[in-house]
Amino acid sequence: MSLLVVGLSHRSAPVSVLERASLNADAKAKLLHDTLAAEPAAEATVLATCNRIELYADVDKFHAGVSELSTLLAQHSGVALEELTPYLYVHYEDRAVHHLFSVACGLDSMVVGEGQILGQIKDALALGQELHTAGRLINDLFQQALRVGKRAHSETGIDRAGQSLVTFGLEQLAVHLPVREWAAGKRALVLGAGSMSSLAAATLARVGFAEIAVANRTAERAERLAEILVASGTGVAARAVAMSAAADELTRVDVVVSCTGATGLVLTADDVAAAVSRGSAPDSAPQTPAGLKDRGSAPDPAPRTPAGPSVAGAAPELVDAGVVARLVAAADGGRRRLADAGAVRVLAAVPEGDGCPVGDGRAAIAGVDASSLELHGTWADQGEAAAQRQPRRGVRAQVDGVAVRLALLDLAMPRDIDAAVHRIPGVRLVDIESLAEASADAPMAADVDAVRGIVTEEVAAFGAAQRAAHITPTVVALRAMAAEVVAMEVARLDGRVPDLDERQRAEVTQTVRRVVDKLLHAPTVRVKQLASEPGGAGYAEALRELFDLDPQTVASVSRADAADQNDDSGRAS
Repeated sequence: MSLLVVGLSHRSAPVSVLERASLNADAKAKLLHDTLAAEPAAEATVLATCNRIELYADVDKFHAGVSELSTLLAQHSGVALEELTPYLYVHYEDRAVHHLFSVACGLDSMVVGEGQILGQIKDALALGQELHTAGRLINDLFQQALRVGKRAHSETGIDRAGQSLVTFGLEQLAVHLPVREWAAGKRALVLGAGSMSSLAAATLARVGFAEIAVANRTAERAERLAEILVASGTGVAARAVAMSAAADELTRVDVVVSCTGATGLVLTADDVAAAVSRGSAPDSAPQTPAGLKDRGSAPDPAPRTPAGPSVAGAAPELVDAGVVARLVAAADGGRRRLADAGAVRVLAAVPEGDGCPVGDGRAAIAGVDASSLELHGTWADQGEAAAQRQPRRGVRAQVDGVAVRLALLDLAMPRDIDAAVHRIPGVRLVDIESLAEASADAPMAADVDAVRGIVTEEVAAFGAAQRAAHITPTVVALRAMAAEVVAMEVARLDGRVPDLDERQRAEVTQTVRRVVDKLLHAPTVRVKQLASEPGGAGYAEALRELFDLDPQTVASVSRADAADQNDDSGRAS
């Protein structure tokens, strides 16, 4: 086994470099074809995720392999080799196996224990099989990695040591609240309909989001994902929207989760700023909520009075005392939901005929100015506190003292959402870089140590199996030669003793075969055992020399065995 892996990940490179070095589907295919065209590599595949890019290959020369694979990674990623080199790591033979098994178990993930990497490893194997760049070693290695990862998750509590990237991202958005409490009743927009986006959408539905809009460049995939969400039994309302309408959807949702395969930005800072401005930015001058007279409310003769506490860090505003009275009164009745400026609050129900001037639901607030909405939230909160009611389910997090209007979770690499949006008041952005920082000091659980033990055990077993497999063609060739000798001697006996009947000839033939098998059994079994041990690679060569085996015969057995292995791998799930 001469397995070599050259790569970079969130542990070795900054997010900015990973982002630039990301590979699309065409780049991955070209990388693999060029790797096989290179002299040192016999087979290869690439594992490319948001957090890592790793090229695995079976090479015959270590130094030449490292040089060639590094050059190819730089060439196809578009990052100059001299810039990429400081961030590259190299693993060889057993260390390469140990690395992949650790990755499969989630030990090398940004969030320890996350299980999404298993699907990505499966995709990497499928790509190598589809492009016919994965041979016996890559097939064996990646299929074993999948089994090791599943074993780790089934035999230990590694799932408790960390969460999926989606769940961890939502925890960062929720700040001090439990995710379910923070998510209850919120509306979300999911950008993309691939595996990560689908996982994100399913997670949003599971934790209690009330509505999910799915935007994707292929409308059919967005519609299919929306249908699956509706049928999931979580009670979420889901719908598909055009990707071109994503910016408009920002005014209707509280949270955006994005993980597309786009090479450029999907949401710019201008898109987000415009949506936040339309949805919650204060007007230049305070005024009575628009549409108040149209809703049948009588004019309020009372003079304007100071509104009390400033909202979102703004200077104190003036507000109509009648509006204040209604808002306070609204907090004294039964409970109901009201959406104000994108944040779901649990407010007191309004008696018929004396309703809240802002109204119930987003449609009702379309014509209400943002200042009144913010005042509405402030006074309703005060009313609840005065009534000593239970804590609200939708307490809004603060970003630099400003209520969060829009929470953004960007799981794409390269990024989908302009990093500059974090400067927009009322916007909270969590991306791959901030997730890496947040998880850097995550505690290691005892389960992690258990998984490390599994990895060590499985690496030893895999190495032994590979070394034993390496000698198998030689043993098969030896037995084939022995069978040929038996056949020649039986034919020779027929010429010398032509009077033997069929029963006698069969008995003689069987006896000779038994003798040969017994003579070969002990040495072939023992040589397999010795070859499976570290340093046992030389036994195959010794066997070939001792029995003068034809190298071409051994090579033909290896090729036939590899072809059978590839057929089996193609059928494997």
